[in-house]
Amino acid sequence: MPRVLIIEDDRAVRDGVRLALRRQGHEVAAAATGEEGLELLRSFRPDAVVLDLMLPGMTGLEVCRRIRAHDQVPIIMATARGDDTDIVVGLESGADDYVVKPVRARVLDARIRAVLRRAGTTEDPGASRVEHHGDLVIDRAGLTVTHRGQPVALGPSELRLLLTLSASAGQVFSRQQLLEAVWEHNYHGDARLVDACVKRLRAKIGEPAGSPQYVHTVRGFGYRFGCR
Repeated sequence: MPRVLIIEDDRAVRDGVRLALRRQGHEVAAAATGEEGLELLRSFRPDAVVLDLMLPGMTGLEVCRRIRAHDQVPIIMATARGDDTDIVVGLESGADDYVVKPVRARVLDARIRAVLRRAGTTEDPGASRVEHHGDLVIDRAGLTVTHRGQPVALGPSELRLLLTLSASAGQVFSRQQLLEAVWEHNYHGDARLVDACVKRLRAKIGEPAGSPQYVHTVRGFGYRFGCR
């Protein structure tokens, strides 16, 4: 049974989402503040977090950053508005996905299950176990990544993105193709997820600003992987 932590200050929303997710088969804990949510994170050990962006006191963005400082648990950010700036900042802070409130329970359940599948990414048993791309080493069987000999802590979306791109080095993937392969979203127009995840991935694998070594932008098309 997936364990989900909800961090949401609106009691009616919090109780409604908790009840709906329990009906969908999740074990749920809920917090009204960021501080309470961080405490529950340690004791409840959730498989995924649904985090309200607009929390009082400690903001959802700060909660997201604090979680990401030590934990790669999947985070789905909830925002009351579809403001591009808020969403992009949230995604760049480490969220794996987002929903705009009010959100239907079945939609949220589908997003949670999709992000959990990414967290449990598996590779083809026949695939090469270890790939060397310059200073970057990808162990597909062990699902680990190192850069210059140091382990790289990747979130589920970042890891799935890297595995997808590197599996077909040199191939150009459109944002829509990556959205479907990594996030399992089949609708158009959510390139923000892809672009924010690429930005986080580049930072973690030591890509110099403005001079990527591994994940390259193909203007007007999307991204491709290739070691320079």
